[in-house]
Amino acid sequence: MEDPRVAVVIEDDPDIRGLLAEVLTQGGFDVHAASTGAEGVQLVREFDPVITTLDVSMPGMDGFETAKRIREISPTYLVMLSARSEEIDVLQGLQAGADDYVTKPFRPRELRARIEAMLRRPRIAGAVAPPAEPDGPPEQEGWLEHRGLRLHPEMRAATADDAPLDLTRTEFDLLQELLEAGSRVVSKHQLSLALRGDRHGGFVSDHDLRAIEVHMANLRRKIGESATSPRWIETVRGIGYRLTAA
Repeated sequence: MEDPRVAVVIEDDPDIRGLLAEVLTQGGFDVHAASTGAEGVQLVREFDPVITTLDVSMPGMDGFETAKRIREISPTYLVMLSARSEEIDVLQGLQAGADDYVTKPFRPRELRARIEAMLRRPRIAGAVAPPAEPDGPPEQEGWLEHRGLRLHPEMRAATADDAPLDLTRTEFDLLQELLEAGSRVVSKHQLSLALRGDRHGGFVSDHDLRAIEVHMANLRRKIGESATSPRWIETVRGIGYRLTAA
C-alpha cells in the first residue's frame, strides 16, 4: 500500500485543531498537530509534511514568524488560517512564505478543494540542479530560458545568470507559466486559475488577484530585478505579465 500523505496542523484552538485534523484525515493524510508555533516547526522538521496549515494568532511565536521559520527548513505547501482578513494581514502572510491564506470561519469543503488543487502541482520545488551543459540549445534538454533566466520543469530547478534560485512552489510555478507563454501576456486571472489547477475557467476573487501580485513581487525580489525597469518580466498594467523582449 502507498504510504499516507503527511500533514501538520498548527493551531492553538483545540476545536479548530480537531476540525482541521478531521478534514485532512478524511482526505487521506496522516495528521500531526501542534498548539504552538515552536512545536509546529519541530513537527515539520521531523515529519516532512506535504501540507501544513498554520494559524496566524497564536501565543508566543505568531503565525507569520512561524511561517518564516518553516520556509527555512521545508518546501511544504503552507496554508495560513486567520480571522484577520485585512489586506495587510493577507500580504504579510504571503510575504512570509504562505502559498494560500484562508480566512476564518472557513468551510471544510472549500479548504479541502484548495488543498487538493495545490497537490495537483508537483511537490518538490526550490531544489536546484546544475545548469544544462552549454553545448546545445537549453530547450532540447528540457530547459526553458529567457535572457539568462532558466527553469527546468521536471527537475524543479531555476537559475538566473547561472546562480541558483531558492523559490517557493508558487513562485516556481508562476515563473514556469510565464516562460512557457513566451511573448504572450498572461493575465493575473489566468495565473490564479493555473495555480489552482483549473485552466478551464472559474471564479477568481480580488483576494486571489492580489495574491498573484504579492507572489510576483516576491519572485522579482528573488531574481533581483525591479518592476519599474525589468530585465525579465514586465507588468502589463491592468492585465498581467509577460516576458520582456528578447
